[in-house]
Amino acid sequence: MFLSVFDVFKIGVGPSSSHTMGPMSAAVRFLDEIAGPNWPRPAGAKVRSIKVSLHGSLAFTGVGHGTGRAVVLGLTGERPDHVDPDRIEDILASVEASRRISPPAHDSYDFDPRTDLVFDKKTPLPGHANGMSFSAFDRDGAMLLRRIYYSVGGGFVVSDTELEAMKTATSASVDKTVPYPFRNARQMLDMAARSGLSIAQMKRANEESHMSRDELDAGLDRIWGAMSGCIDRGLAGEGIMPGGLKVRRRARILYEKLQEEWRQNRRNPLLANDWLSVYAMAVNEENAAGGRIVTAPTNGAAGVIPATIRYMLQFHDGADQAAVRDYLLTAAAVGGIIKHNASISGAEVGCQGEVGSAAAMSAAGLAAVMGGTPEQVENAAEIALEHHLGMTCDPVGGLVQVPCIERNALGAVKAVTAASLAMKGDGTHFVPLDACIETMRQTGLDMNERYKETSTGGLAVNVVEC
Repeated sequence: MFLSVFDVFKIGVGPSSSHTMGPMSAAVRFLDEIAGPNWPRPAGAKVRSIKVSLHGSLAFTGVGHGTGRAVVLGLTGERPDHVDPDRIEDILASVEASRRISPPAHDSYDFDPRTDLVFDKKTPLPGHANGMSFSAFDRDGAMLLRRIYYSVGGGFVVSDTELEAMKTATSASVDKTVPYPFRNARQMLDMAARSGLSIAQMKRANEESHMSRDELDAGLDRIWGAMSGCIDRGLAGEGIMPGGLKVRRRARILYEKLQEEWRQNRRNPLLANDWLSVYAMAVNEENAAGGRIVTAPTNGAAGVIPATIRYMLQFHDGADQAAVRDYLLTAAAVGGIIKHNASISGAEVGCQGEVGSAAAMSAAGLAAVMGGTPEQVENAAEIALEHHLGMTCDPVGGLVQVPCIERNALGAVKAVTAASLAMKGDGTHFVPLDACIETMRQTGLDMNERYKETSTGGLAVNVVEC
Protein backbone atom coordinates (compact mmCIF):
# COMPACT_ATOMS: atom_id res chain seq x y z
CA MET A 1 0.00 0.00 0.00
CA PHE A 2 1.59 3.28 -1.09
CA LEU A 3 0.07 6.69 -0.54
CA SER A 4 2.54 9.48 -1.20
CA VAL A 5 3.29 12.13 1.39
CA PHE A 6 2.12 14.60 -1.27
CA ASP A 7 -1.24 12.85 -1.48
CA VAL A 8 -1.68 13.21 2.27
CA PHE A 9 -0.44 16.81 2.38
CA LYS A 10 -1.92 18.84 -0.50
CA ILE A 11 -1.74 22.60 -0.88
CA GLY A 12 -5.13 24.14 -1.59
CA VAL A 13 -7.68 26.61 -0.24
CA GLY A 14 -10.21 26.61 2.58
CA PRO A 15 -12.56 25.97 4.11
CA SER A 16 -12.86 22.22 3.43
CA SER A 17 -10.79 19.58 1.69
CA SER A 18 -13.80 17.33 1.01
CA HIS A 19 -16.36 20.07 0.40
CA THR A 20 -14.19 22.70 -1.32
CA MET A 21 -10.99 21.23 -2.74
CA GLY A 22 -12.58 17.93 -3.78
CA PRO A 23 -15.50 19.46 -5.71
CA MET A 24 -13.17 21.98 -7.38
CA SER A 25 -10.94 19.12 -8.53
CA ALA A 26 -13.96 17.12 -9.69
CA ALA A 27 -15.11 20.04 -11.85
CA VAL A 28 -11.67 20.29 -13.47
CA ARG A 29 -11.71 16.56 -14.05
CA PHE A 30 -15.09 16.78 -15.78
CA LEU A 31 -13.72 19.48 -18.08
CA ASP A 32 -10.81 17.18 -18.92
CA GLU A 33 -13.26 14.38 -19.74
CA ILE A 34 -15.31 16.65 -22.01
CA ALA A 35 -12.15 17.56 -23.92
CA GLY A 36 -10.91 13.97 -24.06
CA PRO A 37 -11.73 11.18 -26.51
CA ASN A 38 -12.82 8.53 -24.01
CA TRP A 39 -16.59 8.91 -24.25
CA PRO A 40 -19.09 8.10 -27.01
CA ARG A 41 -19.47 11.55 -28.53
CA PRO A 42 -22.15 11.60 -31.30
CA ALA A 43 -20.88 12.74 -34.66
CA GLY A 44 -20.84 16.53 -34.86
CA ALA A 45 -22.15 16.98 -31.32
CA LYS A 46 -20.78 19.87 -29.29
CA VAL A 47 -21.23 20.61 -25.62
CA ARG A 48 -23.28 23.78 -25.17
CA SER A 49 -24.18 23.75 -21.46
CA ILE A 50 -23.23 22.11 -18.14
CA LYS A 51 -25.31 21.28 -15.06
CA VAL A 52 -24.16 20.04 -11.65
CA SER A 53 -25.98 18.51 -8.69
CA LEU A 54 -24.56 18.01 -5.19
CA HIS A 55 -25.77 15.20 -2.94
CA GLY A 56 -25.53 13.91 0.62
CA SER A 57 -23.29 15.89 2.95
CA LEU A 58 -22.28 18.18 0.09
CA ALA A 59 -25.91 19.22 -0.28
CA PHE A 60 -26.57 19.65 3.45
CA THR A 61 -23.46 21.68 4.35
CA GLY A 62 -22.25 22.75 0.92
CA VAL A 63 -23.34 26.37 1.31
CA GLY A 64 -21.40 26.82 4.55
CA HIS A 65 -18.40 24.97 3.17
CA GLY A 66 -18.34 26.93 -0.09
CA THR A 67 -18.98 23.85 -2.23
CA GLY A 68 -20.98 25.67 -4.87
CA ARG A 69 -18.31 28.34 -5.16
CA ALA A 70 -15.66 25.64 -5.51
CA VAL A 71 -17.56 23.93 -8.33
CA VAL A 72 -17.87 27.21 -10.23
CA LEU A 73 -14.16 27.91 -9.78
CA GLY A 74 -13.31 24.42 -11.01
CA LEU A 75 -15.52 24.84 -14.06
CA THR A 76 -13.55 27.96 -14.96
CA GLY A 77 -10.38 25.82 -14.89
CA GLU A 78 -9.10 26.87 -11.46
CA ARG A 79 -7.33 24.21 -9.42
CA PRO A 80 -7.05 24.13 -5.60
CA ASP A 81 -3.26 24.34 -5.57
CA HIS A 82 -3.06 27.23 -8.03
CA VAL A 83 -6.13 29.41 -7.54
CA ASP A 84 -5.34 32.87 -6.20
CA PRO A 85 -7.55 33.45 -3.12
CA ASP A 86 -7.52 37.18 -3.85
CA ARG A 87 -9.11 36.63 -7.30
CA ILE A 88 -11.87 34.25 -6.24
CA GLU A 89 -14.60 36.86 -5.74
CA ASP A 90 -13.93 38.45 -9.14
CA ILE A 91 -14.06 35.07 -10.91
CA LEU A 92 -17.35 34.16 -9.24
CA ALA A 93 -18.87 37.54 -9.96
CA SER A 94 -17.95 37.25 -13.64
CA VAL A 95 -19.67 33.85 -13.97
CA GLU A 96 -22.70 35.10 -12.07
CA ALA A 97 -23.06 38.09 -14.40
CA SER A 98 -22.40 36.32 -17.72
CA ARG A 99 -24.04 32.98 -16.85
CA ARG A 100 -21.25 31.35 -18.83
CA ILE A 101 -17.96 29.62 -18.12
CA SER A 102 -14.93 29.90 -20.39
CA PRO A 103 -12.25 27.49 -19.16
CA PRO A 104 -8.86 27.54 -20.91
CA ALA A 105 -8.65 25.39 -24.08
CA HIS A 106 -12.46 25.00 -24.13
CA ASP A 107 -15.36 26.68 -25.84
CA SER A 108 -17.62 28.79 -23.64
CA TYR A 109 -20.45 26.86 -22.01
CA ASP A 110 -23.79 28.04 -20.68
CA PHE A 111 -23.80 27.75 -16.90
CA ASP A 112 -25.99 29.78 -14.56
CA PRO A 113 -25.05 28.99 -10.94
CA ARG A 114 -28.54 29.98 -9.79
CA THR A 115 -30.28 27.26 -11.81
CA ASP A 116 -27.59 24.88 -13.07
CA LEU A 117 -26.05 24.12 -9.67
CA VAL A 118 -28.48 22.14 -7.50
CA PHE A 119 -28.11 21.22 -3.81
CA ASP A 120 -30.13 17.99 -3.81
CA LYS A 121 -30.80 17.00 -0.19
CA LYS A 122 -33.37 14.37 -1.11
CA THR A 123 -31.36 12.04 -3.37
CA PRO A 124 -28.14 10.63 -1.89
CA LEU A 125 -25.80 8.91 -4.31
CA PRO A 126 -25.02 5.31 -3.34
CA GLY A 127 -21.24 5.30 -3.25
CA HIS A 128 -20.34 7.88 -0.61
CA ALA A 129 -21.84 10.69 1.44
CA ASN A 130 -20.05 13.30 -0.68
CA GLY A 131 -21.50 12.72 -4.15
CA MET A 132 -21.59 14.97 -7.22
CA SER A 133 -23.17 14.58 -10.65
CA PHE A 134 -21.85 16.56 -13.65
CA SER A 135 -23.76 16.59 -16.95
CA ALA A 136 -23.02 18.09 -20.36
CA PHE A 137 -25.75 18.95 -22.92
CA ASP A 138 -25.88 19.92 -26.57
CA ARG A 139 -27.70 22.95 -28.02
CA ASP A 140 -31.00 21.06 -28.08
CA GLY A 141 -30.76 20.06 -24.43
CA ALA A 142 -29.87 16.43 -25.10
CA MET A 143 -27.47 14.96 -22.55
CA LEU A 144 -24.12 14.07 -24.09
CA LEU A 145 -22.13 13.03 -21.03
CA ARG A 146 -22.79 12.40 -17.33
CA ARG A 147 -20.19 11.61 -14.70
CA ILE A 148 -20.51 10.91 -10.99
CA TYR A 149 -17.64 11.73 -8.64
CA TYR A 150 -17.17 11.29 -4.93
CA SER A 151 -15.06 13.49 -2.67
CA VAL A 152 -13.77 10.89 -0.24
CA GLY A 153 -11.86 13.13 2.18
CA GLY A 154 -8.59 15.02 2.21
CA GLY A 155 -9.21 16.44 -1.26
CA PHE A 156 -9.24 12.99 -2.90
CA VAL A 157 -11.75 12.57 -5.74
CA VAL A 158 -12.77 9.31 -7.43
CA SER A 159 -15.37 8.43 -10.05
CA ASP A 160 -18.18 6.00 -9.29
CA THR A 161 -16.40 3.24 -11.21
CA GLU A 162 -13.11 3.93 -9.44
CA LEU A 163 -14.82 3.85 -6.06
CA GLU A 164 -16.39 0.50 -6.88
CA ALA A 165 -13.02 -0.87 -7.94
CA MET A 166 -11.50 0.36 -4.66
CA LYS A 167 -14.19 -1.43 -2.66
CA THR A 168 -13.76 -4.71 -4.51
CA ALA A 169 -9.96 -4.67 -4.62
CA THR A 170 -8.42 -7.34 -2.43
CA SER A 171 -6.63 -6.06 0.65
CA ALA A 172 -4.07 -8.82 0.20
CA SER A 173 -2.63 -7.28 -2.96
CA VAL A 174 0.96 -6.12 -2.50
CA ASP A 175 2.34 -2.91 -3.96
CA LYS A 176 5.59 -4.04 -5.58
CA THR A 177 6.53 -0.51 -6.68
CA VAL A 178 7.97 0.41 -3.25
CA PRO A 179 10.47 -1.40 -0.99
CA TYR A 180 8.33 -1.19 2.18
CA PRO A 181 4.66 -1.70 1.19
CA PHE A 182 3.12 -1.80 4.68
CA ARG A 183 -0.70 -1.77 4.72
CA ASN A 184 -1.13 -1.58 8.49
CA ALA A 185 0.81 -0.69 11.62
CA ARG A 186 1.75 -4.30 12.39
CA GLN A 187 3.40 -4.71 9.01
CA MET A 188 5.09 -1.32 9.45
CA LEU A 189 6.61 -2.41 12.77
CA ASP A 190 7.67 -5.79 11.40
CA MET A 191 9.39 -4.16 8.42
CA ALA A 192 11.12 -1.67 10.72
CA ALA A 193 12.38 -4.51 12.91
CA ARG A 194 13.71 -6.51 9.94
CA SER A 195 15.31 -3.54 8.20
CA GLY A 196 16.60 -1.65 11.23
CA LEU A 197 15.13 1.52 9.73
CA SER A 198 12.92 4.13 11.31
CA ILE A 199 9.40 4.75 10.01
CA ALA A 200 10.60 7.99 8.40
CA GLN A 201 13.46 6.17 6.68
CA MET A 202 11.13 3.51 5.28
CA LYS A 203 8.69 6.16 4.11
CA ARG A 204 11.56 8.07 2.51
CA ALA A 205 12.70 4.93 0.69
CA ASN A 206 9.17 4.40 -0.62
CA GLU A 207 8.95 7.99 -1.84
CA GLU A 208 12.40 7.88 -3.45
CA SER A 209 11.34 4.89 -5.53
CA HIS A 210 9.11 7.42 -7.36
CA MET A 211 11.24 10.59 -7.23
CA SER A 212 14.74 11.82 -6.46
CA ARG A 213 15.89 12.74 -2.96
CA ASP A 214 16.23 16.38 -3.95
CA GLU A 215 12.67 16.41 -5.35
CA LEU A 216 11.35 14.81 -2.18
CA ASP A 217 13.13 17.24 0.14
CA ALA A 218 12.08 20.24 -1.92
CA GLY A 219 8.48 19.04 -1.84
CA LEU A 220 8.55 18.49 1.92
CA ASP A 221 10.04 21.95 2.44
CA ARG A 222 7.33 23.43 0.22
CA ILE A 223 4.64 21.72 2.32
CA TRP A 224 6.06 23.04 5.57
CA GLY A 225 6.54 26.48 4.01
CA ALA A 226 2.85 26.58 3.11
CA MET A 227 1.86 25.40 6.61
CA SER A 228 4.12 27.92 8.30
CA GLY A 229 2.88 30.71 6.06
CA CYS A 230 -0.67 29.82 6.97
CA ILE A 231 0.17 30.12 10.69
CA ASP A 232 1.70 33.55 10.12
CA ARG A 233 -1.27 34.82 8.09
CA GLY A 234 -3.65 33.51 10.73
CA LEU A 235 -1.71 35.24 13.52
CA ALA A 236 -1.93 38.53 11.62
CA GLY A 237 -5.60 38.24 10.66
CA GLU A 238 -8.40 39.98 12.49
CA GLY A 239 -12.09 40.73 12.19
CA ILE A 240 -15.20 38.62 11.61
CA MET A 241 -14.97 35.37 9.68
CA PRO A 242 -17.34 34.94 6.71
CA GLY A 243 -20.50 32.86 6.77
CA GLY A 244 -22.97 34.68 9.00
CA LEU A 245 -22.15 33.27 12.46
CA LYS A 246 -20.27 36.49 13.26
CA VAL A 247 -17.42 34.51 14.84
CA ARG A 248 -14.48 36.82 15.52
CA ARG A 249 -10.88 35.79 14.91
CA ARG A 250 -9.04 35.31 18.20
CA ALA A 251 -5.58 34.02 17.28
CA ARG A 252 -3.98 37.44 16.85
CA ILE A 253 -5.17 38.69 20.27
CA LEU A 254 -4.06 35.50 22.01
CA TYR A 255 -0.72 35.65 20.20
CA GLU A 256 -0.08 39.22 21.34
CA LYS A 257 -0.83 38.24 24.95
CA LEU A 258 1.57 35.29 24.75
CA GLN A 259 4.29 37.48 23.26
CA GLU A 260 3.87 39.95 26.11
CA GLU A 261 4.20 37.14 28.66
CA TRP A 262 7.27 35.89 26.81
CA ARG A 263 8.94 39.32 26.83
CA GLN A 264 8.24 39.81 30.54
CA ASN A 265 9.42 36.28 31.35
CA ARG A 266 6.28 35.72 33.38
CA ARG A 267 5.74 32.21 34.69
CA ASN A 268 2.99 30.37 32.80
CA PRO A 269 2.40 26.70 33.74
CA LEU A 270 0.23 26.29 30.61
CA LEU A 271 2.76 27.82 28.24
CA ALA A 272 3.10 24.86 25.86
CA ASN A 273 -0.66 24.38 25.66
CA ASP A 274 -1.21 28.07 24.97
CA TRP A 275 1.30 28.19 22.12
CA LEU A 276 -0.07 24.99 20.60
CA SER A 277 -3.59 26.37 20.78
CA VAL A 278 -2.82 29.74 19.24
CA TYR A 279 -0.92 28.19 16.33
CA ALA A 280 -3.69 25.67 15.60
CA MET A 281 -6.40 28.33 15.86
CA ALA A 282 -4.46 30.63 13.53
CA VAL A 283 -4.43 27.94 10.82
CA ASN A 284 -8.10 27.08 11.15
CA GLU A 285 -9.21 30.70 11.25
CA GLU A 286 -7.33 31.21 8.01
CA ASN A 287 -8.97 28.05 6.63
CA ALA A 288 -12.43 29.31 7.63
CA ALA A 289 -11.70 32.53 5.74
CA GLY A 290 -10.91 30.58 2.56
CA GLY A 291 -7.16 31.17 2.63
CA ARG A 292 -4.25 29.04 1.41
CA ILE A 293 -4.15 25.81 3.40
CA VAL A 294 -2.56 22.35 3.46
CA THR A 295 -4.68 19.24 3.98
CA ALA A 296 -3.29 17.59 7.11
CA PRO A 297 -4.94 15.21 6.44
CA THR A 298 -8.02 17.44 5.79
CA ASN A 299 -8.73 21.17 5.88
CA GLY A 300 -11.03 20.82 8.86
CA ALA A 301 -8.14 19.28 10.81
CA ALA A 302 -5.40 21.35 9.16
CA GLY A 303 -4.24 23.14 12.30
CA VAL A 304 -3.05 20.20 14.41
CA ILE A 305 0.09 19.23 12.50
CA PRO A 306 1.40 22.75 11.74
CA ALA A 307 0.84 23.72 15.39
CA THR A 308 2.85 20.80 16.71
CA ILE A 309 5.66 21.38 14.20
CA ARG A 310 5.93 25.08 15.11
CA TYR A 311 5.82 24.05 18.80
CA MET A 312 8.60 21.54 18.16
CA LEU A 313 10.80 24.14 16.46
CA GLN A 314 10.17 26.63 19.25
CA PHE A 315 10.60 24.44 22.31
CA HIS A 316 12.72 21.39 21.38
CA ASP A 317 16.48 21.77 21.22
CA GLY A 318 18.01 20.55 17.98
CA ALA A 319 14.78 20.66 15.96
CA ASP A 320 15.63 21.78 12.42
CA GLN A 321 14.49 21.40 8.83
CA ALA A 322 15.67 17.79 8.72
CA ALA A 323 13.51 17.08 11.76
CA VAL A 324 10.52 18.68 10.03
CA ARG A 325 11.02 16.37 7.04
CA ASP A 326 11.18 13.28 9.28
CA TYR A 327 8.09 14.48 11.12
CA LEU A 328 6.11 14.88 7.88
CA LEU A 329 7.25 11.51 6.53
CA THR A 330 6.30 9.73 9.76
CA ALA A 331 2.96 11.52 9.97
CA ALA A 332 2.19 10.64 6.34
CA ALA A 333 2.98 6.98 6.97
CA VAL A 334 0.44 6.86 9.82
CA GLY A 335 -2.09 8.92 7.87
CA GLY A 336 -1.84 6.53 4.93
CA ILE A 337 -2.54 3.55 7.17
CA ILE A 338 -5.60 5.27 8.65
CA LYS A 339 -6.97 6.24 5.26
CA HIS A 340 -6.34 2.77 3.81
CA ASN A 341 -8.01 0.89 6.68
CA ALA A 342 -10.69 3.34 7.84
CA SER A 343 -11.30 6.93 6.71
CA ILE A 344 -10.18 10.53 7.10
CA SER A 345 -13.59 11.86 5.99
CA GLY A 346 -15.91 13.55 8.48
CA ALA A 347 -18.82 12.67 6.19
CA GLU A 348 -17.95 8.98 6.57
CA VAL A 349 -16.84 8.58 10.18
CA GLY A 350 -17.28 11.93 11.93
CA CYS A 351 -14.55 14.17 13.28
CA GLN A 352 -12.70 11.21 14.80
CA GLY A 353 -11.52 10.64 11.23
CA GLU A 354 -10.36 14.24 10.81
CA VAL A 355 -9.01 15.75 14.03
CA GLY A 356 -8.51 12.26 15.48
CA SER A 357 -6.38 11.22 12.52
CA ALA A 358 -4.49 14.53 12.58
CA ALA A 359 -3.70 14.08 16.27
CA ALA A 360 -2.46 10.52 15.67
CA MET A 361 -0.27 11.68 12.79
CA SER A 362 1.05 14.59 14.88
CA ALA A 363 1.83 12.42 17.88
CA ALA A 364 3.68 9.95 15.67
CA GLY A 365 5.70 12.68 13.97
CA LEU A 366 6.64 14.33 17.25
CA ALA A 367 7.62 11.06 18.90
CA ALA A 368 9.79 10.25 15.89
CA VAL A 369 11.80 13.48 16.01
CA MET A 370 12.15 13.13 19.79
CA GLY A 371 14.10 9.92 19.12
CA GLY A 372 11.28 7.44 19.59
CA THR A 373 11.57 3.85 18.43
CA PRO A 374 9.04 2.63 15.85
CA GLU A 375 7.15 0.99 18.73
CA GLN A 376 7.00 4.28 20.65
CA VAL A 377 5.88 6.11 17.53
CA GLU A 378 3.08 3.59 16.96
CA ASN A 379 2.11 3.89 20.63
CA ALA A 380 1.95 7.68 20.40
CA ALA A 381 -0.36 7.51 17.38
CA GLU A 382 -2.62 5.00 19.12
CA ILE A 383 -2.93 7.07 22.30
CA ALA A 384 -3.89 10.19 20.34
CA LEU A 385 -6.43 8.41 18.14
CA GLU A 386 -7.97 6.38 20.96
CA HIS A 387 -8.99 9.51 22.82
CA HIS A 388 -10.82 10.93 19.82
CA LEU A 389 -12.93 7.82 19.18
CA GLY A 390 -16.60 8.64 18.76
CA MET A 391 -16.07 12.35 18.05
CA THR A 392 -18.89 13.65 15.88
CA CYS A 393 -18.77 16.18 13.04
CA ASP A 394 -21.52 18.70 13.75
CA PRO A 395 -20.41 22.13 12.47
CA VAL A 396 -22.77 24.94 13.42
CA GLY A 397 -24.29 26.51 10.32
CA GLY A 398 -22.35 24.06 8.13
CA LEU A 399 -19.29 26.28 8.62
CA VAL A 400 -15.82 25.04 9.56
CA GLN A 401 -15.72 27.37 12.56
CA VAL A 402 -17.65 26.10 15.60
CA PRO A 403 -16.48 23.75 17.10
CA CYS A 404 -13.81 23.07 14.46
CA ILE A 405 -11.31 25.84 15.26
CA GLU A 406 -11.02 25.11 18.99
CA ARG A 407 -11.19 21.38 18.28
CA ASN A 408 -7.89 21.67 16.38
CA ALA A 409 -6.30 23.40 19.37
CA LEU A 410 -7.34 20.55 21.66
CA GLY A 411 -6.21 18.01 19.06
CA ALA A 412 -2.72 19.53 19.08
CA VAL A 413 -2.58 19.44 22.88
CA LYS A 414 -3.66 15.80 22.88
CA ALA A 415 -1.04 14.97 20.25
CA VAL A 416 1.81 16.39 22.32
CA THR A 417 0.51 14.69 25.45
CA ALA A 418 0.28 11.37 23.59
CA ALA A 419 3.85 11.69 22.29
CA SER A 420 5.10 12.53 25.77
CA LEU A 421 3.33 9.54 27.33
CA ALA A 422 4.65 7.20 24.66
CA MET A 423 8.23 8.44 25.06
CA LYS A 424 8.09 7.68 28.77
CA GLY A 425 7.40 4.01 27.99
CA ASP A 426 9.20 1.40 25.93
CA GLY A 427 6.55 1.07 23.23
CA THR A 428 4.74 -1.81 24.91
CA HIS A 429 1.05 -1.07 25.27
CA PHE A 430 -2.33 -2.76 25.49
CA VAL A 431 -4.29 -1.49 22.45
CA PRO A 432 -2.56 -1.81 19.06
CA LEU A 433 -2.92 1.09 16.62
CA ASP A 434 -4.53 -1.27 14.09
CA ALA A 435 -7.24 -2.18 16.60
CA CYS A 436 -7.86 1.50 17.31
CA ILE A 437 -8.16 2.27 13.59
CA GLU A 438 -10.60 -0.60 13.09
CA THR A 439 -12.61 0.64 16.08
CA MET A 440 -12.80 4.07 14.47
CA ARG A 441 -14.06 2.51 11.24
CA GLN A 442 -16.74 0.50 13.04
CA THR A 443 -17.76 3.48 15.15
CA GLY A 444 -18.15 5.53 11.97
CA LEU A 445 -20.40 2.89 10.46
CA ASP A 446 -22.56 2.89 13.60
CA MET A 447 -22.68 6.69 13.90
CA ASN A 448 -25.97 8.33 12.98
CA GLU A 449 -25.79 10.35 9.75
CA ARG A 450 -26.86 13.46 11.67
CA TYR A 451 -23.41 13.53 13.25
CA LYS A 452 -21.39 13.07 10.06
CA GLU A 453 -20.96 16.53 8.53
CA THR A 454 -24.61 17.09 7.72
CA SER A 455 -25.19 19.73 10.43
CA THR A 456 -28.50 18.07 11.31
CA GLY A 457 -27.55 17.01 14.84
CA GLY A 458 -25.38 17.84 17.83
CA LEU A 459 -24.11 21.37 18.30
CA ALA A 460 -25.39 22.30 14.86
CA VAL A 461 -29.02 22.13 16.07
CA ASN A 462 -28.55 22.93 19.76
CA VAL A 463 -26.68 26.20 19.35
CA VAL A 464 -28.71 29.21 18.24
CA GLU A 465 -27.09 30.87 15.24
CA CYS A 466 -26.55 34.58 15.83
